Amino acid sequence: MIALGIETSCDETSVAVVKDARKILSNEVASSIKFHKQYGGVIPEIASRMQLETISEVAASALREAGIKLNNIDLISVTCGPGLLGSLLVGISFAKALSLSLGIPLLGVNHVHSHFYANFLQGKIISLPFVALVVSGGHTSLFYVRDFDKIEVLGETYDDACGEAFDKVAKILGLGYPGGPLIERLALRGDPKSIKFNCSGTKNVLDFSFSGIKTAVLYHIRKLEASRCGDMDKQIRNICASFQYTVVETLAKKAILACKMKKVKSLLLGGGVVANKALRERLASISVKEGLGCHLPSLGICMDNAAMVAGFASQLFKKGYRSNLYLNTDLN
Repeated sequence: MIALGIETSCDETSVAVVKDARKILSNEVASSIKFHKQYGGVIPEIASRMQLETISEVAASALREAGIKLNNIDLISVTCGPGLLGSLLVGISFAKALSLSLGIPLLGVNHVHSHFYANFLQGKIISLPFVALVVSGGHTSLFYVRDFDKIEVLGETYDDACGEAFDKVAKILGLGYPGGPLIERLALRGDPKSIKFNCSGTKNVLDFSFSGIKTAVLYHIRKLEASRCGDMDKQIRNICASFQYTVVETLAKKAILACKMKKVKSLLLGGGVVANKALRERLASISVKEGLGCHLPSLGICMDNAAMVAGFASQLFKKGYRSNLYLNTDLN
């Protein structure tokens, strides 16, 4: 089976062709991030306008790269949420038009669930059930996955998502946008044990909260500025290292705890923040220590992309799931 995937949940415009739910034939991604940098975050109107202008060409490029014609496609799959409303509508409308005009089945899927499915696009054999941790700019969630259509939420963020917290801390420190790579780079030259930061506690032990640590960073930098600390560059490096260390430890401990509670042997990661080297290394090392198999998507498919959408949709399609032309956005 050959599936065409469409992903437009945020600032990327992506179209991919995936065969038999696992083999990527093409995965084209166009990003509008350079237009958002000056604003310190994604501007929904800019994102959706760029997607509207580029989606046809991105789709054509994906088909050329795959060596596939539209009449060879068996399924049109598209992210229907969560995400930015205007951006999602661009992708859904394009998918509906293709489905209606070509008579090809349509299926809308959950963007967050697609992120952990990225691990299945790398030729890995992963047994069910497993625990999945998705860490991105808009979501931080733990799932118990018994099957691709039997997914239980174990924990999620009360406030800021992990990637959002990285962006906000970077803004507080005057580093720029997007914050994750900038903080990671500076953290390499900082002391992760120099400042004692903590993530806020949660009623559900598997939930997350990152707003408290973001505020702690704000108060700490204000204190340093008031005291006119001599080597501010060194202090910022230490803040980045300590912030990143605390966040990574929180994610790792809760992910391992979820695996123990559900008595699974595999932990899957997904989402843009999983490109962070410190997080990848910590999850890999602690999983070995706990006797768990840790599965990490390659850097190329950590970020939003349509291959994960097409692959995940293919699995659901085989189980009998379908959408119709009344398919709408699902922002939850």
